[in-house]
Amino acid sequence: MYNCYNRANMIKPSIVAYIRGDVTGDRIQDNVYLTGIRTPDSPFIQNITLVIQNGMTGIITSIALSQNAGYNPTLFLGDFTGNLVNDILIGINSGGSGGIMYYYIYSFINNTEKLLFDFNVYNDKYEYDVTYKNNYKVEVISKINNEKYIIDISNKDIDYLNEIYDENGKLKNPINGFVNPISGLYPVDFDSNKVYELLVYQKIAGRYNADSLGYVMNTLKWKEKIFALDNQYVAIFGLEG
Repeated sequence: MYNCYNRANMIKPSIVAYIRGDVTGDRIQDNVYLTGIRTPDSPFIQNITLVIQNGMTGIITSIALSQNAGYNPTLFLGDFTGNLVNDILIGINSGGSGGIMYYYIYSFINNTEKLLFDFNVYNDKYEYDVTYKNNYKVEVISKINNEKYIIDISNKDIDYLNEIYDENGKLKNPINGFVNPISGLYPVDFDSNKVYELLVYQKIAGRYNADSLGYVMNTLKWKEKIFALDNQYVAIFGLEG
């Protein structure tokens, strides 16, 4: 009988991303890889694993990722905590229609792994309420800091608005939108001190995922033992002049 399981396990992982830099703190360049199993005739990659080769000893350490399948895995090295040693930022595209991304940040000082950022923890912590209001407004409330934002949607297509509002701008029925999980995370040194902050994007959606209303943009800064919220903005789409 044809054994698909055995054939799948014969496929060996290959290097899907590579970067070089000191991540152990000994001032010697280390090799940092992402390995994974490529899918034939597809860009989809499974079993994505972080692999670090110590530049001094040659010892290899493999770190399993909780979400280890997706597209276009990437690596970035930078100091996120202010200890003058590179941390490892991993990004993986989920490939879903919502543009959702998976991100991890690891420290590997003294050859000891420490997970500094996990996208799942972030998504669980940063919650929002999105509520349509009368007069072509949408209210976005960020629960973590109790901030409220109002988005004016009066420039939406007239057919869209007529489905939601009556001729007086009153809601025909209650409608709730939602905020997607992380769709982008970017290292930015906002204060030019050679320590990176995180700029995190989350899409605000209306009645369905393709009904984009804007983005929540959170800036996170390392404070003591966690990435804490430093600034928050809501960005909306402009109109052609």
